[in-house]
Amino acid sequence: MRVLTREIINKEGEQVELMGWVTTRRDHGKLIFIDLRDRSGVVQTVFLPVNKEVYENAQKLRSEWVIKIIGKISRRPKGMENPEIITGEFEIQAEKLEILNPSETLPIFIDTDGREIGEEARMKYRYLDLRRSRLQKNLKMRAEIIKFIRDFLIEKDFVEIETPILGKSTPEGARDYLVPSRLESGKFYALPQSPQQYKQLLMVAGFERYFQIAKCFRDEDTRGDRQPEFTQLDLEMSFTDENEIIGLTEELLISIIEKFFPEKKIWQKPFPQEIYGHILEKHKTDKPDVRSDKNNNGELAFLWVTDFPLFEYSETEKKLVSMHHLFTSPHLEDLETLDKNPKNVRARAYDIVLNGFEIGGGSIRIYQKDLQEKIFGILGLKQEIYRERFGHLLEAFNFGAPPHGGIALGVDRLMAILLDEPNIREVIAFPKTGDGRDLMMGAPAEVGKEQLNELSIEIKKKR
Repeated sequence: MRVLTREIINKEGEQVELMGWVTTRRDHGKLIFIDLRDRSGVVQTVFLPVNKEVYENAQKLRSEWVIKIIGKISRRPKGMENPEIITGEFEIQAEKLEILNPSETLPIFIDTDGREIGEEARMKYRYLDLRRSRLQKNLKMRAEIIKFIRDFLIEKDFVEIETPILGKSTPEGARDYLVPSRLESGKFYALPQSPQQYKQLLMVAGFERYFQIAKCFRDEDTRGDRQPEFTQLDLEMSFTDENEIIGLTEELLISIIEKFFPEKKIWQKPFPQEIYGHILEKHKTDKPDVRSDKNNNGELAFLWVTDFPLFEYSETEKKLVSMHHLFTSPHLEDLETLDKNPKNVRARAYDIVLNGFEIGGGSIRIYQKDLQEKIFGILGLKQEIYRERFGHLLEAFNFGAPPHGGIALGVDRLMAILLDEPNIREVIAFPKTGDGRDLMMGAPAEVGKEQLNELSIEIKKKR
């Protein structure tokens, strides 16, 4: 039965079966050494010429060949230990060798951190890029933290619920990714920019506490901290307010850091809060980096930004638009000014910033039909338009919708900051390039005329 390399430290003198990749091969006269790598680590294996057949096969081995070894665990000679690895006091005396699959010379180096390699090469051969230890560590840490988040929220009586990926296009922010329907010719699904409406409907359904590790999609330009598809922690609560949501979020983030990054220092606890207008006046940005040393990645400066304007004027659209989204509740004391001076109305919205990056945002939602319709009207949406787009939500508000609110945290951005990575691509298994392409799969890609005809789609080339 196969054992992992890290398990051999408790099996001295035993015969074991190991499988993995050849990291390096070294010929030392009559001895051949290889470093065998699996998901748990690396162990040195020794081939002796007394076992002629095995020794001759070992001479053929090259880096990244996949092999199976059967051998006995022994201690390394004194002074030959390697303190850099967990198995550094032990080695395998090879008795049998099976070559499971050879490997061609890799097109990219994987024994470095990879930052010196161009994006095109790394993304084309991402399955090889992911073999490097830095990325393995990043993705394993990501998985551990996501499990921790799940356990944390379930302990606090949240229910994990998956909301649909195929939904309806209701343009209220970034561009949607559209998916044509074969069965409903000329109609389209949209991939979710967030589960916003579904999670509000779950509050109407009476679940009271929902969360999801949600995949979201936005058809917009990519950047170092942005991808066309991304992952967020999405949660919603009924019968709550800003203070409870902010407090829960802080507790979660502090717990993550104390468990997984104890070497990092949180700038201030509880996290400070600043009003949007004051932040802009003081820092000229609503995402300030308030660390004393901007180059110190060991310091984590969390900051809540609150009291955003409910609306802002769009020079492009020449009208008022929502600063966050259409479903954000105004401050109750500002309700009287909605009709007279909507630009002065404050939103019950809150963003959380970490070291100069927005890592999440949320709000208390509108849950009353009349108020939601009034907001639509101020935004210039005609009744027939908003009822066609959001009629399902307005109808739900008629059936005992509770007060509710929530927040979404960007998992990718949070992980990149905590792991001291300059780009979220370093914490995502298969990210897109800076211009939104998947070089491995060749996506986006053209499709055949037969498939287009089945979907009643005609492609018109841009002139």
